[in-house]
Amino acid sequence: MIDIGVNLTNKRFEKDREDVIRRAQKAQLDGLLITGTSVAESQKALALCQHYQTSFPDFLFSTAGVHPHDADHVTADYLEQLKLLAKQQQVKAIGECGLDFNRNFSAPAQQQKVFSEQVALASELQMPLFLHQRDAFEPWFSTLSPYFSEVPAMVAHCFTGTKSELTQCIAADMYIGITGWLCDERRGQSLRDIVSLIPLNRLLIETDAPYLTPRTIRPKPKSSRNEPCYLPFIVKEIASITGLDQEEIAWQTSRNAAKVFDFPSKKEMI
Repeated sequence: MIDIGVNLTNKRFEKDREDVIRRAQKAQLDGLLITGTSVAESQKALALCQHYQTSFPDFLFSTAGVHPHDADHVTADYLEQLKLLAKQQQVKAIGECGLDFNRNFSAPAQQQKVFSEQVALASELQMPLFLHQRDAFEPWFSTLSPYFSEVPAMVAHCFTGTKSELTQCIAADMYIGITGWLCDERRGQSLRDIVSLIPLNRLLIETDAPYLTPRTIRPKPKSSRNEPCYLPFIVKEIASITGLDQEEIAWQTSRNAAKVFDFPSKKEMI
């Protein structure tokens, strides 16, 4: 299994980050993709990959991008900074980038500008896009549409959209990232109703740790903090809903992630 969305730079991991990584390996994970949400956080994500390369070879990778929440705070040279990060072998995608009109922590017009520039950058560098979208599907999808054949892969991170939105994303050959949101029958029922529509060769799994801890974990963890080692609970829930075999889901999603993000090959993924 590969966790394609881990906020490992988050301060909630400061005291035991190495133990978190070890627990992920003990849970049979083959790799973690650390999310970059600003230039500074993307630099931190890369630094973690480099710091742990000796202890955990070919296990940690990262993205480089600016989240819509941070769009108001970019510097004039932020694209050049992202380009420099993207040259590093551990950096596997541009993002997390996109649009978030739910909270509007950054002005919508600025979100759109920064998002469009990162989509163009991914096309220029021929790198995958790690995408965020909330309450902004139509402008988000319209921004991406001209690049469907220009960008190697697009990943709809932490998908929580409607059936219509999912259908459009799949028709555009996007990959769909599923998190512990699926494990919450209170707010995740609409996703539970449509997850079976995702072709297995388009499915990716992620914890979005430290957020979205699966509610299905038993015994219930003492801490509300999510960890990569809980990824198997997401696989188990997908299997329960779809009727697919857990091992098949784990194998295929790992293969998908290795393909999209150019992870080092492991014999069990071939």
